[in-house]
Amino acid sequence: MSEAYDLVVIGGGPGGYVAAIRAAQLGLKTACVENRGSLGGTCLNVGCIPSKALLQSSHHYELAAHEFADHGIKTTGLSVDLKTMLGRKSKVVEDLTKGIEFLLKKNKVDYLIGTGRIIEAGKVGVKASKKGAKEEVIETKDIIIATGSEVTPLKGVKIDEKRIVSSTGALELAKVPKHMVVIGAGVIGLELGSVWRRLGAEVTVVEFLDHIMPGMDSEISKNMKRILTKQGMKFKMSTGVTGAKAGASSVELTMASAKDSSKSEKMKADVVLVAIGRRPFTDKLGLAEAGVEMDERGFVKADKNFQTNVPGIFAIGDVIGGAMLAHKAEEEGVAAVEIIAGEAGHIDYDSIPGIVYTHPEVASVGKTEEQLKADGIEYVVGKFPFTANSRARANADADGFVKILADKESDAILGAHIIGPAAGDLIQEIVVGMELGASAEDIARICHGHPGLPEAVKEAAMAAGGRAIHM
Repeated sequence: MSEAYDLVVIGGGPGGYVAAIRAAQLGLKTACVENRGSLGGTCLNVGCIPSKALLQSSHHYELAAHEFADHGIKTTGLSVDLKTMLGRKSKVVEDLTKGIEFLLKKNKVDYLIGTGRIIEAGKVGVKASKKGAKEEVIETKDIIIATGSEVTPLKGVKIDEKRIVSSTGALELAKVPKHMVVIGAGVIGLELGSVWRRLGAEVTVVEFLDHIMPGMDSEISKNMKRILTKQGMKFKMSTGVTGAKAGASSVELTMASAKDSSKSEKMKADVVLVAIGRRPFTDKLGLAEAGVEMDERGFVKADKNFQTNVPGIFAIGDVIGGAMLAHKAEEEGVAAVEIIAGEAGHIDYDSIPGIVYTHPEVASVGKTEEQLKADGIEYVVGKFPFTANSRARANADADGFVKILADKESDAILGAHIIGPAAGDLIQEIVVGMELGASAEDIARICHGHPGLPEAVKEAAMAAGGRAIHM
């Protein structure tokens, strides 16, 4: 039995390592257990960060191939060096994972490489990955489960990470496929589909629902589908994939109509990406043995203080459900640790933004129009197109709009939805406003620099009051 800790965090992803660092800042003797061998979890190693690196590289290529000429910049002999592009992506990941390891060391958090298992409240087993390693038992006052999520499998479609890939395999393809089929029109599918389309692949997205980006405001969904179609991405909606047969050089998919399963068809592709979502990762964590309750979908049950039904065992991030976002997990990690340390920790889940890093970007916070209608809340809409924004026009990047939803009576901002350049950055002004209880008029009366993309946010806020100037 090793020395006791105040807190052991199982999982070194965004929620876990942030929780560990904050705990150390608050004076708790802390250990962070991670079995991957590199910190940052799915997000940093095989998710958010490498996908954004490839999105950036592929966007540069598309600009050079299709838009530089409009700026008077002539290019010849343009080609893709995929090996170098993937190497750059891997270097970004490597540098950031080393940076997190440095931060743990700087804050005196013990980084334990191995698989963590909850033996019981107050005891965690850690087993190194090397053959013959014995499990070390660690005593701790409190435990935080931060093990994140894994790819949701699709019945009848076996992922081999060669022909049929998850998001992990889609980040490591050795060559640009001629035809890629993406199963799922959510964030992951659209982002990675965009990467390979830009690099030359024909991309077909197959989605069971009749709209893309489930959960987003329907007006955003419809407009984004139109924009992506114009870019060359193909969509097959209201269609389910029922089987996949991988061969030496291709995959044959069997599909059926979501409305009439008797209507089936087949499609061939070089590579198939399965991106239908993620599920909580609790494999071999010992939750059942420790008496920790989970729901019917495998999510760990936790209360508003992130406490499970077992005293001293807490849970955060993807493993407890809600929006599966790295920044949501980070905020939960900080809040949970502050509560454990006897301080106040709180999260306003209505002001957590969601972002899709396609081009143009999509960003959303708060309620959609559909949710407000369902709740019977009267609201006004303020909308402003980027075609009327000077900076967007100067940048030749004017697809999309800013849409603000405000309470009809109080003018409080209830939600905002953006398609456009730097949407992920622009949404943050609305997030701050919502956190501070701002009205649409408050945003409208703030001076915004000219010419700037944020002026579109101001104009949308002005439009909510019926007084937009530039449209």
